[in-house]
Amino acid sequence: MGPSSKRLAGILFIVLPTVAFGGVSLLTMIVGQEPGYLDNPVRQDLWRAGHAQAGVLLILSLVILRYVDEAKLSGFWKGVARNGVPLCAILIPFAFFFSVLSPAAKEPNSLTYLAYAGFEILALTLIVLGIGLLRKL
Repeated sequence: MGPSSKRLAGILFIVLPTVAFGGVSLLTMIVGQEPGYLDNPVRQDLWRAGHAQAGVLLILSLVILRYVDEAKLSGFWKGVARNGVPLCAILIPFAFFFSVLSPAAKEPNSLTYLAYAGFEILALTLIVLGIGLLRKL
């Protein structure tokens, strides 16, 4: 694993506990019967989805780093492959959390479009890495 990948892996390992903190925060809202969360099904669903996406995407980011330096890609495309999924791990949960930030929100706001952008970046990243690995054969 190259230095850029190791640096990003170190950062991701430091950031990963924030997902656990998010889970504890959700649990606290449920146990504490916090108004604005339990009485708002849209907010519950989107916050759970955002939390799950964050955890899965951070783990996927770490897995991808094991392969980026082995792929036959230019420096630019290696950067795309290396940084795409961590960017998605920010954009997609951000869209879920902040689209219903207000406890009174009954429907998500336009920030949900960030999730679509994140999913497009995710698809591009995975395709680029897949092509790079196949070119290496």
